[in-house]
Amino acid sequence: MAEQNVLTAIEDGVAYVTLNRPESLNGIDLDMVEQLVAAAESLKDDQQIRAVILRGEGRSFCAGLDFASAFKDKKRVARFFLAGPRKANLFQKFSTVWRDLPVPVIAVVHGHCFGGGLQLVAGADFRFTTPDAQWSILEAKWGLVPDMGGTVPFLDVMPVDIVQRLAMTGEIVSGEQAVELGLATGVSDDPLAESLALVEQIKERSPDSVAATKQLIYRNTRGSERRALRRERKLQSLMFKSPNTKIAREAGMKKQSPVFGPRTFG
Repeated sequence: MAEQNVLTAIEDGVAYVTLNRPESLNGIDLDMVEQLVAAAESLKDDQQIRAVILRGEGRSFCAGLDFASAFKDKKRVARFFLAGPRKANLFQKFSTVWRDLPVPVIAVVHGHCFGGGLQLVAGADFRFTTPDAQWSILEAKWGLVPDMGGTVPFLDVMPVDIVQRLAMTGEIVSGEQAVELGLATGVSDDPLAESLALVEQIKERSPDSVAATKQLIYRNTRGSERRALRRERKLQSLMFKSPNTKIAREAGMKKQSPVFGPRTFG
């Protein structure tokens, strides 16, 4: 039986997904890849969840791929790498699956955030970091390119020349620099507290409109204006029918705090 390299706990509508290989600075092995993807997929249909927090146990968020462990089984590596009919292989799904969740995903970073770990947090919707955390697209050090799904979100949050500089050099930047570059959302001595403060703000809004907004923003990041406007109309029409929209509207008119039901969208 595989060790629990990923732990999931749900508290007050927030799912905490924790990388759990602290003895190796949460280095990524093949079991962790499978368990992270499984964790994300298990949360997708939970209508009571309002947000997901990604974090790392111990001294670091994630020091990147644990080559020694991961490459013990080269046949398994090859299976993970092949995409087949899917749009993403399992290594890529490791980071891209979080964008498919109908709730905001927030990464909490401390210590190291290297290589595959950085690609994982890039797949989150928000990233809060300690000032002294170390961030790096470290694949360049090994003569590789980032291949765990990170290049898509990298280009969403940073200019092309910055992405190329970091990916070509493997330069290590601090948490404060990550915010300046657009790679991180915010910096704090207590990034978990900052993350939960944002969650509380989001909880004040309809879970359906939050889910629809996430889908709308990501799908409109790329594609034609015609498709983007059509998608806006489609999603808004669904929001008009949502019971949580009625709750939000009535609470707003009465100047009361809304009490939403379960998410019905996404």
